[in-house]
Amino acid sequence: MNAELAPETLVDLVTVSLDDGKAENICVIDVRELTTITDYMVVASGRSSRQVKALTNRVLEAARDRNLRPIGIEGETVGEWVLIDFGDVIVHTMQPETRAFYQLEKLWDHRPAETGKAERALES
Repeated sequence: MNAELAPETLVDLVTVSLDDGKAENICVIDVRELTTITDYMVVASGRSSRQVKALTNRVLEAARDRNLRPIGIEGETVGEWVLIDFGDVIVHTMQPETRAFYQLEKLWDHRPAETGKAERALES
């Protein structure tokens, strides 16, 4: 049984775990206004597949200590990009080359356009 944890508290747990494991460029993206699949995405880099796997294990162990289990884990065997889905928080640990290629921060940083802006442009 999963213990309930506020998404913001889970983000803190994840980022502390990643930081303790010497993850690079930890980025938290609030996607609540963009999608209903999750509230936050945490993206971090590990210098090698070994470090990416170690970072994943740190996050999973910290979650286990709080009686939390992920909904799913993908990519754990290869270690190029590991995704941990906690529902309200999705964690991506990647090697730098993979992160640069997929640019998740850029993809999820789009904000809804200001209401009425397009209509005003058409009226001009």
